[in-house]
Amino acid sequence: MASEKLGIGLIGAGRIGKVHGETIARRVPGARLVTICDVNAAAAQALADELGAEVSPSVEALLQHPEVQAVVICSSTDTHAPFIKLAAAAGKDIFCEKPIATDLAVIDAALQAVEQAGVKLMIGFNRRFDSNYARVKQAIVSGEIGTPQLLHIISRDPGPPPVAYIKVSGGIFLDMTIHDFDMARFLFGDVTEVYAVGAVMVDPGIGEAGDIDTAVITLKFANGAIGTIDNSRKAVYGYDQRVEAFGSAGAAASENNYSDAVTISTGDSVRRGLPLNFFMERYLAAYQTELVAFVSALRDGTPMPVTGADGRAPVVIAKAALKSLRENRPVKLSEI
Repeated sequence: MASEKLGIGLIGAGRIGKVHGETIARRVPGARLVTICDVNAAAAQALADELGAEVSPSVEALLQHPEVQAVVICSSTDTHAPFIKLAAAAGKDIFCEKPIATDLAVIDAALQAVEQAGVKLMIGFNRRFDSNYARVKQAIVSGEIGTPQLLHIISRDPGPPPVAYIKVSGGIFLDMTIHDFDMARFLFGDVTEVYAVGAVMVDPGIGEAGDIDTAVITLKFANGAIGTIDNSRKAVYGYDQRVEAFGSAGAAASENNYSDAVTISTGDSVRRGLPLNFFMERYLAAYQTELVAFVSALRDGTPMPVTGADGRAPVVIAKAALKSLRENRPVKLSEI
């Protein structure tokens, strides 16, 4: 494998599937996109035509393709665990979008299948591979900011998803805040306790579907530090993605990304453009970096940078947050 490109099969040709497919085909030197499968055959064919790949009529056929050595799973959440099991049984290494599943027993069964098959699994928490967050992490690990004390994560979407999506996504903590729970662990380590408050302030339909669209979550970490996450489904000015890590010797903060770095100053105002509008713009480079890391780990035989255990942990935090919201009290992760 040292000299040849890693053959990858793509499962899912939707929004994130297109991003990963194009990245594999055009931006990951050590990989090549072999074949694509999607329940929407027309979508799979269109993407395959664009990227010069084949189309597989089923996941089983994709896994049997002689040139496929690894799979990238970008299908709906409810299919992640079953496809992980199928890929593991076929001896294929796996990259899977988050979350593995919304049920811990289902996650554990999938992880057990991976372990028994002896294949490698990486979970797609792309924000870990963003250069800004990586620099904040470096400031923490290197001791630049001293002993970590406070963490604040701001994560607000430019607009809410369809209510139909929310009804099957598991809710805000599992489809949105899960990225922030992972980032909290990435920066400050294990979480021990969660307290969540929430409200419906954006779309009444979200409340009717049994979810919230606005939340603040307080976290306690095993190292004694404290964190907060604030979420909104609708920030009218764009995709708001910021983090601040505060410690005994200083702080490290990451601000929003913009399409340009220009500030316009006149006699009336000082202004600049809006932040990048959504995740496919804001994190495009991070998606490339994470897939390069996946392929490099397979080619070099090194550990996966985001493991199955890393994929499971934010789901536990999300479930604790939901329990906290419903019961209006702090919830220890040991209760989940």
